[in-house]
Amino acid sequence: MKYLLVIGDGMADNPVPELGGKTPLQVAKKPTIDRLAAQGKMGHVCNCPKPLPAGSETAILSIFGCDPLRYFTGRSPMEAAASGIELVPGDVCYRCNIITLEDKDGPMEDKKILSHSAGSIDGPSALKVVEILEGDPRFRKAEQEAKLVIHPFPAFRQLAVQSGPDIRGIRLLPPHDHLGEAAGPLLPSGCDNARVLLDLMRLAHEILDQHPFNQERRAAGKMPANGIWFWAEGTAVELPSFVEQYGHTGGVISAVPLCHGIGVLRGLQMIEVEGATGEIDTNFEGKLEATYDLLHTDADFVCLHVEAPDECTHNGDLKGKIQSIEWIDSRILTPLFQRLDREGMEYRVLLLSDHKTLTSTRGHDGDPVPFLLYDSRENTGRGGIYDEDAGMAGPEVEAGWQLMEYLFGTKSL
Repeated sequence: MKYLLVIGDGMADNPVPELGGKTPLQVAKKPTIDRLAAQGKMGHVCNCPKPLPAGSETAILSIFGCDPLRYFTGRSPMEAAASGIELVPGDVCYRCNIITLEDKDGPMEDKKILSHSAGSIDGPSALKVVEILEGDPRFRKAEQEAKLVIHPFPAFRQLAVQSGPDIRGIRLLPPHDHLGEAAGPLLPSGCDNARVLLDLMRLAHEILDQHPFNQERRAAGKMPANGIWFWAEGTAVELPSFVEQYGHTGGVISAVPLCHGIGVLRGLQMIEVEGATGEIDTNFEGKLEATYDLLHTDADFVCLHVEAPDECTHNGDLKGKIQSIEWIDSRILTPLFQRLDREGMEYRVLLLSDHKTLTSTRGHDGDPVPFLLYDSRENTGRGGIYDEDAGMAGPEVEAGWQLMEYLFGTKSL
């Protein structure tokens, strides 16, 4: 028996007026996912327990079987684990997004956050932004005084590690939850170290805003990469062994360091796919082949994570969100299950959105999400499709960290 966890990040939503009061899941053509729902079981679960953030940092930790109320110490330390960054006692890790602030005169505080990802900046350009900052003596000096190091990555998602700061009371907000809002009320606050981070953000904006690199981006019709944003603070974390907890080995296929990092901390294999971007242009076929290949090893558990629906929603791309859901179905799951069924492989599937990402706000929401459970040996004859309404009509799983027990069959709906 093989076990497949499929996470369509941010697929779930609330009714959208532009879709006639339907959700993207209800509009998207996804015959394979709907077949699994019709022949399997549906339910709903909350993966983001309050007061923790409504986001993947708590949701995916939950789905992987760890109660976030017990194990969550921040998002960035889990991302650091995937990147081979070792945190020592006293270190604090932050996500350092490359962002776009609106083009207008005045201080950074008065400018709106237009994009949490500088318009889904490409890898080489993201590395260039960090190179520009590190090449500026003012910024390098400020980094050294703050005892902070930015670890560059070919994406908008940078990581920063600061040695020995006191972050008690700090308030750092995720930029993707505040798109279109003025930066001022959202900037770091709550303690002395918040001022240190804020000074670095102001200096970065000063250096980047009118830099020739960004003038070229504007001329090419691209969003300027004219700011950085610290958030997701956290300290080192240890997670229990997945194998010891469930008796299954496996791996994680994703383009997102957070998902990989949680897997690494659980002792699962990290599978990287060439061309996997975390955006709608990701390598869907590469993820298909990686999933198929891993299912044909000694590993019996595979997590397939696709970030595209979430990023499309953050970018205000409703058409892209629907398209990404359809491509998960048509370009990955349909050919995958056709192959497995021809081979006679027995498998169980848990498919869900980790959290809602709302078209109305372009931000996350912690309300319950629908999940489906499917066993290739059974046909429940339940009928219906996979969507939010079907999930709410089914049984509730009390906490997301219990879901693995349903996938592995130690509990049943």
